Amino acid sequence: MARAPIGENPSVEPADTRDLRPLLEARSVAVVGASSRAGSVGQLAMAQLLGGGFTGPVHPVNPRYGDLCGLPCVPRLNDVGGDVDLAVLAVGNERLEAQLEAAAAIGARAAVIFASAYENPPGPTPLTARLAAIARSAGMVLCGANSMGFVHLDAGLRATGYAQPLDLEPGPVTLLTHSGSLLTAMLHNRRRVRFNLAVSTGQELVTTMADYLRYAVDHPSTRVIALFCETVRDPAVFVAALDQARRRDVAVIALTVGRHAASRDLVTAHSGALAGSDGAYEAVFDAYGVHRVRTLDELLDTTAVLAMDRGAASGGLAVMHDSGGERAHLLDVALDAGVALAEPNAATRAVLTEVLDAGLPATNPLDAWGSSVGYHDVFMTCGTALLSDPDTAALAFCVDLPDPEGDDTYPRIARELHAATGKPVVVLANVSGAVNPVVADRLRAAGIVVLEGTTTGLTALSHLLAHRDRRTRAPVAAPSAADPVVRQRWRRRLRAPGPWSEAEALALLADHGMPVVAHQRVDDAADAVRAAAHLGYPVVLKTAGAGVAHKSDVAGVHLDLRDDAAVRTAYDRLAADLGPEVTVAVMADPGVELALGVTVDPAFGPLLVVGAGGILVELLADRRVALPPVDAARATDLLDDLSLAPLLRGVRGRPPVDLPAVAGAVAALSTIAVELGDLLAAVDVNPLICRPDGCVAVDALVVPAGGDA
Repeated sequence: MARAPIGENPSVEPADTRDLRPLLEARSVAVVGASSRAGSVGQLAMAQLLGGGFTGPVHPVNPRYGDLCGLPCVPRLNDVGGDVDLAVLAVGNERLEAQLEAAAAIGARAAVIFASAYENPPGPTPLTARLAAIARSAGMVLCGANSMGFVHLDAGLRATGYAQPLDLEPGPVTLLTHSGSLLTAMLHNRRRVRFNLAVSTGQELVTTMADYLRYAVDHPSTRVIALFCETVRDPAVFVAALDQARRRDVAVIALTVGRHAASRDLVTAHSGALAGSDGAYEAVFDAYGVHRVRTLDELLDTTAVLAMDRGAASGGLAVMHDSGGERAHLLDVALDAGVALAEPNAATRAVLTEVLDAGLPATNPLDAWGSSVGYHDVFMTCGTALLSDPDTAALAFCVDLPDPEGDDTYPRIARELHAATGKPVVVLANVSGAVNPVVADRLRAAGIVVLEGTTTGLTALSHLLAHRDRRTRAPVAAPSAADPVVRQRWRRRLRAPGPWSEAEALALLADHGMPVVAHQRVDDAADAVRAAAHLGYPVVLKTAGAGVAHKSDVAGVHLDLRDDAAVRTAYDRLAADLGPEVTVAVMADPGVELALGVTVDPAFGPLLVVGAGGILVELLADRRVALPPVDAARATDLLDDLSLAPLLRGVRGRPPVDLPAVAGAVAALSTIAVELGDLLAAVDVNPLICRPDGCVAVDALVVPAGGDA
C-alpha cells in the first residue's frame, strides 16, 4: 500500500524515527481493538479520537463488529481501504507483536501501545525488544509501551485510551511525563493551565522523551514545557533540545524522581530504566536554565506562573497582605527559600504611609488591613504604588478567597490591579484548602494566576524571577586549553596501565594551573629527612602505597612534623604498616577547606563537583554539581551557592579568602574535565585549602576510566 506523504514536499519521506509528525500530526488513524464496550480501552480510544475533533479518516479494526461509531469496522489492519499514518493498538500484550507487524506491513508510520509489553512467562528475547525491532526496521515512531498515549490539542488529535476532558482549550504548555497518571491529573487540573500537547511517553521503546522535547521546542505555540522525568535515554538529543529551548526562551520545568536509593529501585521496577543521577540532573538543568521543582504541586504552580503572558520586571517580589500574622509567616518562608523581595523606595513608602492606618509599617511584605472602612481604596493605592516602584518585578496579593456569594472586593482589587499594569499580578492564598474554587476560577478566567499554598506559591514566583535572570546570564567563557604537549602527555598516562600516585595526581593539577602543595616522593627514612629539610618544617608525611585511596582511614597521614626525629619516627611507622613509599609535603597553613572533584556520569559525561572539604565532605554533604566547562564567573556562582559560602566571604571578623584564586582553581579542574574527561572515572581534590593569600591543593586522587587509582 502506498504511503501518503508527510510535510510540504510530497517527494520527501521521513528518513528516521526522530520525525514525530506521523505520530503527533497523523492525518489518518486506525484503532486496533476498537470497541463499543463502555469503559474499555478500545471504546475510550474511539471516543477520545472522535470527540476530540479529529477530522481525518478513522478506521476501527475489530472482527467482532461490522460498523462502530457510524464507521465501517474491518476485521484486520490489512483490510483497511486507505493509508494509515498512525495505528493505535488498544490490545493486550499477547496480541501486540502481531498487530505491530501488521501495522508495519501496511505502511503505518507510527503506533501507540497502551499495554505493558510484559510476557508471562517471558520469551528468550523480551517482547519489548521484539516490538522495538519491528518499529525500527519499519522506520516507525512508537509511543509506549505502557503509555497512556497523547493529546495534541493544536492538531485536534487524541491517541489515548483513557478518559480525558473533551472540552480542553489549547494553550502554550507541553507536558511530557513518564507517569501516565500524571497525564490525566494535569489534563484535569482546575488551574486553567492549558496545553498544546501532553504525552505519556511510557517505556520509550523507540521514541524517547528527548524526541518529544525537541518537537515541543520547535512547535510554534510552546512557551513552557513541563517534564516529569524518571530517566533520560538519549542524553545527546535531550541536551541539544534544552539548548534550543534556552535559545528560544522556552521555559522548561522538570521534576525528576529517583533521588534516593529506594526510589531509584522503584523507577527500575516501573519502567525497566535506571533512574537518572541526581547530581547529573542538577548540573545539566543549571547549565541550560531548566527550572527544577521537587513536588507535583510545585510543578503545577510553576507551570501556571511561567505560562503567563507577562514576564517579571526588574527587581524583586512585592507582597500585599490583609494579615500581619500571615505576612510574618510568608516572610519566614520567603527568607528560607531565598526569594528576592522588592525594596520600595522612599517615594513608594511615602504613598503607603499616607494611606495606611497608624501602626502599620510601610514595608514589603505589606500588611494593608487596618479598619474596614474604605479598604478597597487603601489596597488599590498600596498595590498601585508597589507596582509602580522600579524595584517591583511582580506583585503577589496574599488574601483568602471568600465565598462566591459574599464580598467580591478582593477579587475586584486583583482584577483592577492586573488591568492597570503590565507587570505580573497573582493572588496567593496561604491556605490551599480555604480557596473557593468558584472565585478562583473567575480570577483565572480573567488571566490572573491563583496560587494555593505559601511554599509552592513562593517557589513558583521564585522561578518567575529566575527565568528573567537566566535570560541575561552571560555565556560561559571558553576554557583555556592546556599546552598540546601537556595534554597529550596526560592522555597517554591515562591510557597506560598501573595505579596513580598522589604525586602524579598533583602534577596533573599543577600542569593545568591549579596551585598544589610542595612535595617530594621518598623511599627511605634518610630521604624523608632530607626532603623535609629541603621543603622546610613543618611537614606532613603520607603513605604513597599503591591502592590506598583514603589515607586517613588507614592511619596513613602524619601531620605537623617539626624536626628530623619526628620525620624519622613517622616514616618508620608508615613504612612498617603501609610500605616504604611515602610523600613528604609542606604543612599547609590552615584555612577554609573545600573538596573539588570530577565524576563521570554514564549518561551526561564528566561533571564538576564543588563542596565542603576535609572531614566535612561527607558530614555536611554541602556540594554543587556543574556541567563543564566552568569559567571563573560560573565557579564563583557555585561557591556562593554553598552553605559554607559565608566562611569564604569572611565571617565574624575573619578575612575573606582569595575568591578569584579559588574560582581559578575550580576553572582549572574544569579544563581537566573537558580535555581528559573521556579517559577519567574520577578526580578528587580534598582538601583545597583556601586562605586570604590564595589556595593550594593538598591531596589528590585520580582514577582513570580503566579503574586503577
